[in-house]
Parts: sequence; C-alpha cells; structure tokens
Amino acid sequence: MSQIYDVIIIGAGPAGLTAALYASRSGLSTVIVENEMFGGALMNRDLLIDYPGVTEILGPDLASQMLEQASLYGAEIQMGTVEKILLNGDQKTVKTDVDEYAGKTIIITGGSDAKHLGIPGEEKFSGKGVIHCASCDGPLYKEKVVAVAGGGNDAVYEARSLAKFASKVLLIHPEGKLRADKFLIEKALAKAKIESVPNVNVTSVIGDDTVTGIEVTNIKTGEVSKLDVYGICIAIGQKPNTGYLVDIIECTANGAIPVDRNMATETPGVFAAGNIREGSPMKIASAVGDGANAAMAAANYLNTEK
Repeated sequence: MSQIYDVIIIGAGPAGLTAALYASRSGLSTVIVENEMFGGALMNRDLLIDYPGVTEILGPDLASQMLEQASLYGAEIQMGTVEKILLNGDQKTVKTDVDEYAGKTIIITGGSDAKHLGIPGEEKFSGKGVIHCASCDGPLYKEKVVAVAGGGNDAVYEARSLAKFASKVLLIHPEGKLRADKFLIEKALAKAKIESVPNVNVTSVIGDDTVTGIEVTNIKTGEVSKLDVYGICIAIGQKPNTGYLVDIIECTANGAIPVDRNMATETPGVFAAGNIREGSPMKIASAVGDGANAAMAAANYLNTEK
C-alpha cells in the first residue's frame, strides 16, 4: 500500500466508470475497486433504448466501452470485496478481502442489491427457480412458463429478457396497472408471450427440488390461487449496498447515502453517486451524471486542500 491515490472509487457500474473517466482525465491517480463484474446494472440490461445519444445498445456492450474509455485515461482496475473503510483525516483507506488502498478521496458507487419478497419458499428455492437476473438465467427457462414479480421498470426489463426464451411470462403486480415507463410497457405487452397479471401479490413459492408454481392472493377479493410456473424472477426494487458502512458513513433508514448537490457526503473527501445515494432516480443516465459530478467535486476538493 505504498501508493496514495487521489481517488478511490468503490464500484464499477455506470456511476463508478464515469467517475473514473472524469477523474483520470483530470490527471488524478484513480483506482476502481469492484467485487463482481464491471458494468454493474448494465450487465443485466439486454437492450437499452433510453440512453441519451444512442438509439439502442446492449447493456454489456455499453459497459465494455465505458470500462475501455476509463482505462484509456489511466484509471487502474482492481478486483476485491470491500470490507471496511477507514477515515483518518486527509488519508482514507479502503480494505478489501484481497488488498487495501490508500487515497485522498473516496467515491462510493457500489449500487444496490435486489430486494426480497420475504415469503415462504423464496429462500429455499433461491437459484432453483427463484432468480433476480433474467438475462443471466433466462436460457434455463426455454419454452417454459415463468413469472416476474413487480410492476416497475426493472420488472418489465426482466420480463422482456425472459420472453426471449420462455413460452410465456406472467408479469405479476399488486397495482391495477404497471408502474413502468409507458414506452417500456408498450414494448413489453406488444409481445404475445408477456401477460400482465394485476391486483395480486405473490405469497409463496412452491416446489420439490425446484420451483413448480407460486401462490398468489388477489388484493381486492382475497382469493388465493396457484399458478403453474417453472421459475419466478423477483424484481421489486433495490436496496443500497451499504452494509459495510454501518457506523462509518451516515445512511438513511433504508441504507441510502445522503449527499448534497455535488454528491458530497457529510464526511469531507467522501462522495457517493448512482443508485447508492439518497434520492437516486435509479436510471443509468442519472448514474452517469452523478459519477461525473462526484469526480469533478473530488477534484475541486483536492485543489482546495492543497
């Protein structure tokens, strides 16, 4: 740990990769630490049609281009799961399960994890029919009937991904109509394979070795029924990935990090951007804007501290 970086970025999703690009282009020594795969939420998007300036692009392709661009300007890439950060005045330390890194500023862009329904069978059949990433596991359900729990953008994206393989996708949600963006709903429901199932909650997952069905309850009538499906993708929202920051950085009750308009936290020299920060719209375009803003704020902080 001889080198002291100007900027340490935790997480390599859209916000983190953009922050790395802007920081490294500013001449700041920059390292990105990622625990799973570079690209974050982009890796679970089969096709993006709402990214500014691009009519359509595959999520992984955009992630690859963003990573290449950040690397081109000198951003260093490291793998490792962050276990703790230490804040010692002007010098901060990020400890992972592999190594530790010292830096003058930290930008936290660790994104969020999928929320769970908390129903019987959900944990038991995790990875055995209960999934959270349709683009990852969709091929397992070729010509089978599957369900998606959720009514927002994420749920519709997952339904579209599953429809490439499944014979039918049941999009189950408690509201009278889907909450996703209008153009996404239109594209999804234009596919004969996708069926909206409104006004019901998934109340249990049923199966033997793997999922064979789900139990749903109509929120208007209270009627309970069983749907025969071979899998269910749970897409009901995200929880910020801030468990390792307990008692270190101020977080809201649901784990999000409060920031000001420059993405600065209450801790000098520490910034947060993307889905992990309080009030995030949870959009790829907004995460990119956050990342650029955080990197420029970090540069201004370093210039002020000199």
